[in-house]
Amino acid sequence: MMTNPQVGATSHSTSTVAPLRFLTGITTTGTPHLGNYVGSIRPSVAASRGTGASSFYFLADYHALIKCNEPDRIQRSTLEIAASWLAAGLDPERVIFYRQSDIPEIPELTWLLTCVTAKGVLNRAHAYKAAVDKNTATGNDPDADVSAGLFMYPVLMGADILMFKANQVPVGRDQVQHIEMARDMAQRFNHLYGEHFVLPQAQVEESVALLPGLDGRKMSKSYDNTIALFTPREQLKKLIASIVTDSRAPGQPKEVEGSALFQIYQAFADEQETAALRKAYSEGIGWADAKQLLFERIDQEIAPMRAHYQALMKDPAKIEAILQAGAGKARQLAAPFMRELRHAVGLRKLTAHDLSPATTAAGEKASKTALPVFKQYREADGKFHFKLIDAQGRLLLQSHGLDSPKDAAQAIGLLQIQGAAALPALQGRLQIAGDVTSAEVNSALQQLMAARH
Repeated sequence: MMTNPQVGATSHSTSTVAPLRFLTGITTTGTPHLGNYVGSIRPSVAASRGTGASSFYFLADYHALIKCNEPDRIQRSTLEIAASWLAAGLDPERVIFYRQSDIPEIPELTWLLTCVTAKGVLNRAHAYKAAVDKNTATGNDPDADVSAGLFMYPVLMGADILMFKANQVPVGRDQVQHIEMARDMAQRFNHLYGEHFVLPQAQVEESVALLPGLDGRKMSKSYDNTIALFTPREQLKKLIASIVTDSRAPGQPKEVEGSALFQIYQAFADEQETAALRKAYSEGIGWADAKQLLFERIDQEIAPMRAHYQALMKDPAKIEAILQAGAGKARQLAAPFMRELRHAVGLRKLTAHDLSPATTAAGEKASKTALPVFKQYREADGKFHFKLIDAQGRLLLQSHGLDSPKDAAQAIGLLQIQGAAALPALQGRLQIAGDVTSAEVNSALQQLMAARH
């Protein structure tokens, strides 16, 4: 679901009651580049404008901690990504835009899901397996440099998806496993505690645009071949001029197939513009002229957003206020759902209205079955005694010393059978506790008589 910083999860509710939902997570470890814009930001912002849609976008800074231990970088990335999405047209009044770490219900749900997720399921997670395979291949301990965060990553992702009851989650094919794991978690939880989670479905996005980088490979910071989305105009021109091309001279026909320059242009141009560049390729356009066309076409779309981005970057307090407002809206949904889940698993207060019917019934049964009880004992002087205590352990009645345990047993039997009617016959051998009334003793003996019938 999480990308860096591309589209995470998008969910569509098929319910006739709930509005169509989108949920997208963006990991805060990098600066958005043109590939992120084409493959994620632009289509997601367009989708958020659909009528009847309820869209959720979050900055996945908890996920960032798994792969980055540079606090300043995470904070800077959070600012840059938030500013990029807002500059690209994300409307915080129409969507719920929030920072993951501002929703305390997310890590709490992660723990509940952790407790129902089998370790064997997590052992099969692609990222964890890849780390183990790499260590094994180099002769290292299989879990060398593997953090618990990396291992538990799918559970946190599951919490992100399940918290807002995502139905369908459009993802790239490499992310399908994460949706399947979230589905497993939801099924297990529902089986144990009742129907609470919607089971998410993966919707594979085969047509997501993958932009080539400066060297022709997929644009990725891992390859150091990216073009930052809001790089200054002159720097943008220089970067585009450095895109790798072949050695064909002006006048020589050129192939569009495999041309990084053409693929990037196509991602920004309309059909008519693309057809015109295709024709220019066949007629031998020079690479310098083709790169100039690409620069102009990208800057035409990016320049207005760049100005907005720069203004936002100068006002981080404004972005913070937007994120806090979004977190408030998100928590209006997350907090009551979390209370429901806490109650489901037994994390409840002990006040009467919070007790489940089973707990209440058990308590009532215990109250009904708890009776006064006689206890026999022997003192140091060799005499035998007995006492009557109520269900709460309070002393009601106590005997004087008797010569044998048989005498004590006979007296107890008489009281159990006859109740208060036996007291005159035992006068001089019994003593009511100082703070107890005769009525309380009579009531206790009556309970014992009733229990015998």
